[in-house]
Amino acid sequence: MKRRNFLKLSAAASAVTCVVGCGSSNDDKPETPEIPEIPENPYPDGTHFSACLVNCGSNCPIKYHTKDGVITQIETDYALEDQYGNHQVRACVRGRSLRQRTYAADRIKAPMKRVGKRGEGKFEEISWDEAFETIASKVTSLRDQYGPRSIYFHYGTGAYYGFNSANALKRALGASGGFLSSYSNYSWAQINAATPAILGDRTQSGSYLSEIANSDLFLGFGFNPFEIRMSGSGEQYDMLNALKTNPNLEVLLVDPRYTDTAVGRASKWYGIRPGTDGALAEAIAHEMISSGWVEQNSKAFIDKYAIGYDRESLEKLKAEIEADSEHKLTKYKDLIDVEENYKDYILREGKYAGEELHDAAWAATVTGIDEIRIKEIAQKLMSSNAPYISIGAGTNRHACGEQTVRSLYMLPILTGKIGQPGTSNGALPRNYGRGTSGGLGQLNDQRAQISFFTWAEAIERGAEMDVLHDGVSRLDSDELDENGNGVLGTNIKAVFSAAGNALINQHSDINHTRKILEDETKAELVVVCDCWMTPSAEFADILLPDTTWLETNDLAGDSYASGQTGYVTFMKGIKPLYNARSMYQIGLGMAKAFGVEAAYSEGKTEEEWLENAYQATKSRNSDWDMPDTYAEAQEIGVFRNFAPSTYIAMKSFIDDPENNPVTTPSGKMEIFSLDWAHKADTLIMRSDKPYDQITPLPEYTVPWQGYEDVDTKDDYPLQLAGYHTKGRTHSSYHNVPWLREAVEDALWINPQDAGGMANGTQVIVESPNGKIQVPIKITPRVMPGVVALGQGAWYKKGANDVDVGGCINTLTNYHPTPVAKGNPQHTIRVRINKA
Repeated sequence: MKRRNFLKLSAAASAVTCVVGCGSSNDDKPETPEIPEIPENPYPDGTHFSACLVNCGSNCPIKYHTKDGVITQIETDYALEDQYGNHQVRACVRGRSLRQRTYAADRIKAPMKRVGKRGEGKFEEISWDEAFETIASKVTSLRDQYGPRSIYFHYGTGAYYGFNSANALKRALGASGGFLSSYSNYSWAQINAATPAILGDRTQSGSYLSEIANSDLFLGFGFNPFEIRMSGSGEQYDMLNALKTNPNLEVLLVDPRYTDTAVGRASKWYGIRPGTDGALAEAIAHEMISSGWVEQNSKAFIDKYAIGYDRESLEKLKAEIEADSEHKLTKYKDLIDVEENYKDYILREGKYAGEELHDAAWAATVTGIDEIRIKEIAQKLMSSNAPYISIGAGTNRHACGEQTVRSLYMLPILTGKIGQPGTSNGALPRNYGRGTSGGLGQLNDQRAQISFFTWAEAIERGAEMDVLHDGVSRLDSDELDENGNGVLGTNIKAVFSAAGNALINQHSDINHTRKILEDETKAELVVVCDCWMTPSAEFADILLPDTTWLETNDLAGDSYASGQTGYVTFMKGIKPLYNARSMYQIGLGMAKAFGVEAAYSEGKTEEEWLENAYQATKSRNSDWDMPDTYAEAQEIGVFRNFAPSTYIAMKSFIDDPENNPVTTPSGKMEIFSLDWAHKADTLIMRSDKPYDQITPLPEYTVPWQGYEDVDTKDDYPLQLAGYHTKGRTHSSYHNVPWLREAVEDALWINPQDAGGMANGTQVIVESPNGKIQVPIKITPRVMPGVVALGQGAWYKKGANDVDVGGCINTLTNYHPTPVAKGNPQHTIRVRINKA
């Protein structure tokens, strides 16, 4: 694809985003790579399939052409006539720029070791043997001194593979003596904790988006597939086609930004202050309950399928437990407070009498949505016969996100319509899914895990981090005391990161994290395996150059957000560029240096492993007509299917709750969470602040640095909302100049807050945690009092610790959440001044 055509495509894709143009996010634009010239005859002497495997949830197939070993052209799927249900899986602008990314100027071309201070980005080239020997020697020494838990493999990767993945490095480390791993992730930590607590189901257990064809109301909170799921296979495409069949569907979107999903599709946009969605949910619930609507329309449903709505439901449950000495819920009996029920909480009756009523008038002052419009949402919800409610994951990446998500899940429960055609339960949409099998196992005998979010803290105080305070998990039983508590027992001394940029860029409070990593007496070894010199790679002691997708043989499933289209791509790579190696070969080299090659390879070559993985994948997808061998499948490239039928969230539970209970302790939806009542009774919180507490009921809680936070409101008058842009997936693709030109990085600001500044004005954005420099984009598409910035721009330290790369995480706060120990990092208050 040529630059002119690429920019035309990206302009069309993001025209609504670029209503007002301005310059780059900083003066330090990505260096233009020296891309080989396309020969006069660009038609291929080789045509192969690969895939774009960034963590957007689609894994789109890519077809690329070569001439004389040089990639000349990138194409996306055009194999079919493109009728929905048997349609092309077209990659977005990111996948179409893979040639530029493969030949990027900042490719890591050879193994390197650090020669300056950690973080300075100064390296010298070394051999692969020296790299492996250095790693093996240092890891062995640290294990001997501090134990295997001192070796940490960092969560996060910018690539999702079937075989040549981070598992190769983990396998080598595991076979050589083990390592500390993590649980959960930056995207869904809080929602993953909240969903099973109330719904007893997975985060991605919502109805197919095609079900909106049968709906009469769509209500989305932070729901934005047209920017974050924009491939030709996924949720955006499913929703677009469902809307075509149901053109009169009323679509209501609640978001601080007027997103691309809203443009041309939303009947109404309700601009909301970040982190206040829970307040809106409680006001809507108040309208539904106080009006008598719930009593008349959905009370029977709630009584049958849920516990905790009112005092009577909890009294009934408690009586059942007391009557049966062997009841499965006996351990929860004394934790059930019948006064602590949702109806009394919302109406401020019983134990809640005298507390401020969370009605529409109150919520208007908190959310920024007018009282009349809040009542309008409630009325539309009550009038709907088939409401489809979807809660975007952005709502969970805020302070008190666990409570926000649980509060929003109450709305589909209160409607009493869950399980019916056209409805959903509020969870993220389910996908059909066709994955791969037969990859490398990790061989790690270390069970202990920490939250993905607490790794930097564990570098400083891992020895004292424990189960009840810090969420340390999976300790052996003999390590636990009578209260179930036990310690990790060691600080992290070595950190491994593979194809991830969360050592620095995607982790909270960059300034604090940077200082931890700069101190070489704390983490004594940092190993980064990547293709490009990311901000995280600059903090490595040893750099290992990975191959890009276009240089790698692999197999890729369709990932987690491909909607109703299932597909598998069998990738065929060109000869690796420079001195890069595939992750399997890197893992093999490490294993040899550790002396565990036999355990690592099991006597198989990389080609034999790939064949085994192919055969396992073929067996898993036995209903597809696949050839006999991996090599034959590589030539065909892509195999696909479309979901044969629809999926309605929780229908099996609603149809037969006795035989299909959900996975909460009670087997019902738990408005009063028995599990969280137990957690509140046993876990030890970071502070006595309300935002650090666990409550059995979903309750709106004022967050730190939120709209109502008295400690920061005066000094930092604006709230900052982070969002995903079309020019990156998280931080991946930031170093592609075409994308930086096509999709601008700028701070969205409402005209009321611009203070006379012009578009493109460079400003310093300052939070209590740091400063960044970016240009502004003045637009009414962000509500007053709120500014918005695309996350994922690469951190670059400038004078006076100002981040001139414009990375939002320079501004974010590190504060693990009460239950998930997850990341609430997009709750940010800022002030803005001209640079």
